Amino acid sequence: MALKADLRREFSQRRRQFTAEEIEVCSERIAARFLAEFAPKPGQTVHTFLPIQQQQEINTWHIVRQLWQRNVQVAVPVANPKDFSMAHFLITPDTQLQGSKWGIPEPVNALPIPESEIDTVLVPLLAFDLNGHRVGYGKGYYDRFLALLPQMSQKLGLSLDPPVEIIDDVSATDLTLDAVITPDLVWSFEQSDSQV
Repeated sequence: MALKADLRREFSQRRRQFTAEEIEVCSERIAARFLAEFAPKPGQTVHTFLPIQQQQEINTWHIVRQLWQRNVQVAVPVANPKDFSMAHFLITPDTQLQGSKWGIPEPVNALPIPESEIDTVLVPLLAFDLNGHRVGYGKGYYDRFLALLPQMSQKLGLSLDPPVEIIDDVSATDLTLDAVITPDLVWSFEQSDSQV
């Protein structure tokens, strides 16, 4: 049985084995894959997480800087721990960022943007399976957020690791990702577990 709590523990531990250099190399490869296969058009909006360094997350700044060069708008989340919701704000090269108490870079005085204007979301995760289900940090922020998106919005996970076969305790509120980008492959879930 592959349960979320066990996978969360296992993949958190796995991630801690990566060196800073390995994460940088993987992040650059993920960025190149995203821009090659999912390149957004100028004027579109891509929502991304910004990396929490102490969690050894994928460095999404490689993607953000490229999007700015291509005139694509970049939005980032600000979490509300009272109700586990997120607000979303546009950032530019001039946006001032400050660390939250969890070490998440958050924009100061940025322009808010509604979910209805977001074209693509880059979703953080610890693990994912062949059906496009993900294991996050367990608070449900992203499940709530993804449920508010327009149907046409792309939901793309970013992962350092390949998928597990199946997550056994998926709930009805867990949304399926459209694809997950790893350093080596893009896993697409539009037709069940097909691999691209």
